[in-house]
Amino acid sequence: MFRPNEDYLKLPGSYLFSTIAKKVNAYQEANPDKKIIRLGIGDVTQPLCPAVIEALHKAVDEQASESTFRGYAPDLGYEFLRHAMAENDFRARGCDIADDEIFISDGAKSDSANIQEIFAKDSKIAVCDPVYPVYVDSNVMAGRCGDYDKESGIWSNVIYMPCTAENNFAPELPKETPDLIYLCFPNNPTGEAITKDQLQVWVDYANKVGAVIIFDAAYEAYISQDNIPHSIFECEGARTCAIELRSFSKNAGFTGLRLGATIIPHDLKVKFNGEEVEMHRLWARRHGTKYNGAPYVVQRAGEACYSVEGKAQIKDMVSKYMKNATYIYNGLKDAGYEVYGGKNSPYVWLHTPNNMTSWEFFDHLLENANVVGTPGSGFGPSGEHYFRLTAFGSYDNSVEALERIKRL
Repeated sequence: MFRPNEDYLKLPGSYLFSTIAKKVNAYQEANPDKKIIRLGIGDVTQPLCPAVIEALHKAVDEQASESTFRGYAPDLGYEFLRHAMAENDFRARGCDIADDEIFISDGAKSDSANIQEIFAKDSKIAVCDPVYPVYVDSNVMAGRCGDYDKESGIWSNVIYMPCTAENNFAPELPKETPDLIYLCFPNNPTGEAITKDQLQVWVDYANKVGAVIIFDAAYEAYISQDNIPHSIFECEGARTCAIELRSFSKNAGFTGLRLGATIIPHDLKVKFNGEEVEMHRLWARRHGTKYNGAPYVVQRAGEACYSVEGKAQIKDMVSKYMKNATYIYNGLKDAGYEVYGGKNSPYVWLHTPNNMTSWEFFDHLLENANVVGTPGSGFGPSGEHYFRLTAFGSYDNSVEALERIKRL
């Protein structure tokens, strides 16, 4: 008789944002007259920029002609997009990244979940706490995380690196040596970032202990301060210890199109059974076996993001979201909340009032202000008594949401 994958059965409840959606839908059904403002899930609301729309139309027309029709995409992605990314995201910033070290995919979420497949099953992972749930959940599914303690919310075989107000939301080097280190900066959910010097410490540490850093740069387009790195490959030595994840979702509004990339330098190698193994080769094998590539029309849309017009239009889009973030941050602070983030990312992280748990505050906001946010405990044990609001709504909704919260 068939059996289920027991590691999936270890996962507690449903995915965080699925739980939120169920609670919000139930409240809306019971209160159909209430206008709910959603500042929870980090989905964008601005339309795609004109340069992207134009590229999409042109690519669709190409699909209507036998001479320009495209079928399966190359395993690594089309050269036109990989070259544009390498030139603009990396080489323009002084990062030594070759075109063929970029793998095009359908988004950073799937890559962040799948990248663990090319590492040994007994690899020990270290994660910031709180953290994007996919990093831990995907390793649970792979059987790496041990047992889950419901009381503490801790997995027995995961190294947690607390990121709280006490350490300025910057993780400290772990006492136990990990094999894989997940870092996301600017951070989801706290909205905070670390400097290039701080990131260099992690690169030096990873090279020293033989660990790999999986660096999620999904929010780099929102960085406003000069000393915050846009890529881990700005740090010396990163080519031998780091993998970077990139996304078009938040910077260019591709949440509905789906496009991302993973960067694995050829210099990231490990000796195994007397052979020097490039992790690039393993990911290429995995990519070719399990993935048929992002659609041609979407990759052309991605290319348009690097045109002169595309860059300017995307910068304008980002500025609109950051205007929301600034308003939410300042409004909460004026209302007496302890608040963080909102300067280099579209997320604002606040401490719940009156010692409420994060889920109690979620219910309080939903029922009394009809505003939806994300409970911090859903991102890990150190997220308890914190709460995340996103700046991806409209400016008017952001203003109205803050007025409602202030009235509480």
